[in-house]
Amino acid sequence: MTQRTDRSTTSAPETPDPGLRAATALPSFSPRTLLSRALSVPLVVGLSVFLPLLVLVQPGTGLRDSALWMQLALTMYAGTRLSAMILTSRRKLLAGSFWLFVYIAMGVAPLAQAVLGRTPTPVVGARTDLTEAVSLVLIGCVAFDVGSLLARQRPGRERDDPLRPALVHRRRLYLLTLVAFAGSALLVVKLGGPAVFFTSRQELISSVEEAGLSQADSQAGQAIVRGFGTVPALIAWLVYTRWLVTSRRARRSVLIITAWLALAALNAVVNNPISNPRFWFLTVLFSLLFTVFPVSAALYRIALSLGVVVALVLFPFADRFRYDDSNYRPIQTTSPLEPLALKDYDQVGMFANTITYVRSGSGHTYGRQLAGSVLFAVPRSVWPGKPMDTGVEIGQWMGATNTNLSSPVWAELWIDFGPVGMTAGFVALGYAAARVDRRYARRAVRRAPPGSLIALTVPLVAGYSFILLRGPLLQASGRVAIAACCIALITTFRQDRATGLR
Repeated sequence: MTQRTDRSTTSAPETPDPGLRAATALPSFSPRTLLSRALSVPLVVGLSVFLPLLVLVQPGTGLRDSALWMQLALTMYAGTRLSAMILTSRRKLLAGSFWLFVYIAMGVAPLAQAVLGRTPTPVVGARTDLTEAVSLVLIGCVAFDVGSLLARQRPGRERDDPLRPALVHRRRLYLLTLVAFAGSALLVVKLGGPAVFFTSRQELISSVEEAGLSQADSQAGQAIVRGFGTVPALIAWLVYTRWLVTSRRARRSVLIITAWLALAALNAVVNNPISNPRFWFLTVLFSLLFTVFPVSAALYRIALSLGVVVALVLFPFADRFRYDDSNYRPIQTTSPLEPLALKDYDQVGMFANTITYVRSGSGHTYGRQLAGSVLFAVPRSVWPGKPMDTGVEIGQWMGATNTNLSSPVWAELWIDFGPVGMTAGFVALGYAAARVDRRYARRAVRRAPPGSLIALTVPLVAGYSFILLRGPLLQASGRVAIAACCIALITTFRQDRATGLR
C-alpha cells in the first residue's frame, strides 16, 4: 500500500541563518512556560508546606509524638512529588494517580486524624506500631521513586522497541459489544430491572444477595458477577469513544454513533455513581476523561489539581446513595478536618493493625495472601484453606462489626513478604509505572491510530489504581481479570486496514 508523503518533509532543509540559530538557542519564554514557572513555587509550597502546616495547627486531642512528626514528613514528601507530577512536561498518568492517592489517603487525611485524635477504624495496637506503619509507607514511597529513576537508565532501547504497537481488532470489538450487552442485560434482569440501579448501593447489594449471586463466605463472588455486568460495557464504550474522537470517518458512520449511544445508555444504568462505589465511578470518570482528551497536558494538570480539592472536600460527602433514606446519616460537623477522620481514609490505621496482627502470633504469610488474590476464581470447595480478603481477615481478628475494611498495597506486600519484600515490590511498581508512562506519552499522541490500545488501557489502569492501592487486592481482582480478558479479546498486532479501526 502506497503512502502519500508530505512535500514539506521531503524537500531539502534550508540552511538556517546563524543569527536565527543563536536566537532559537535561547531559553523559551512562551506564555505557557511563564505560567508554569509562575505556578510552580506556590503550588509546591501550598501542597508540601502550607496545607500540612494548616492541618497541624488545628485544635485537637492528638498526641504530639514521633508518629505525628513522621506523618507530617510523609505528607510533605508526597506533596512535593505530587507537585512535580502536576508541573511535569509529560503526562504521567500512572505516577500521577499514585502520588495523588498517597498525598490524600496516606498523607493529609491521616495527618488530620493524628491531629484530631480520631480515626475511622480503631488502631488496636501500640503507638509504636502506628509509627512503624507511617515509616514503612514513607519507605515505600521512596522505593517507588527509586524504581522510577532506574527506568530512566534505558531511554535508548525504548526508541528502538521492535514490538509492534497493539491495536484494537474491529470485528472482535463488535463481539465485545455483544458480550457487554449480554452481561449487563443478565445482571439487570437478575437484580430485578433497571430501577434498582437508581436506588442505593445498600438496596443493590440486597438484590444481589436475594438473587443468590453472592457467596456467603467471600466477597469475590459478588465482585465477579458485578464485574461481568459493568467492565465489558465500560471498555467497549471507551473504545467507541476514542474511535469517534480520533476518526472523522467514524463520526460519519450512523452505525458507530448508534453503538456509542447505546453503550452510553447502558453505562448510565450499570456504571452510574448511585449504585456503584465512589472509587469505581472515579475509575469510569478518569478513564473517560483521558480517552476524550488523549493529548491534553493542561487537562492532566487540572485533573490532578482538582483531584486534591475533590478528595478533601467532596469525597467524604459523596456517599449520599450508599444507604437508603431510612439508614442515611449525614455528617454533622463544625470542623473542616472531621470528615476526614470519620470514614473512607483508614489506610494508615489498617496498615498499623496489620503490623499488630502479624506480631500477635500470626506471622507473615509469605505469598499466601497474594496467591489468594491471583487465584480469586478458585472456589473454596476446591481450596478449603483459601485466604480471605486481608481487610476482612484483620477486621475479624479485631472483632470489628463491619469487616469491609481497606488493606492498602503497603499492607498487602508487608503481610506477605515483610519490609524487605515490600520495599522491593515498590521499586518494581515504580519501575513499571515509569516505563508504561513513557511509552504512553510517546505513543498516545495526536497522530496515533484510533485503535491504539495503550491509549485506552493506561487511562483505565490509572483510574483503577485508586482501588488497587486502597485494597484489599482480593476484592479488586475480579474486575482486573475481567478487564484483562476483554482487552485480550480485542487485541491484535496486525497493521492492516482489514482489521484495524479506520
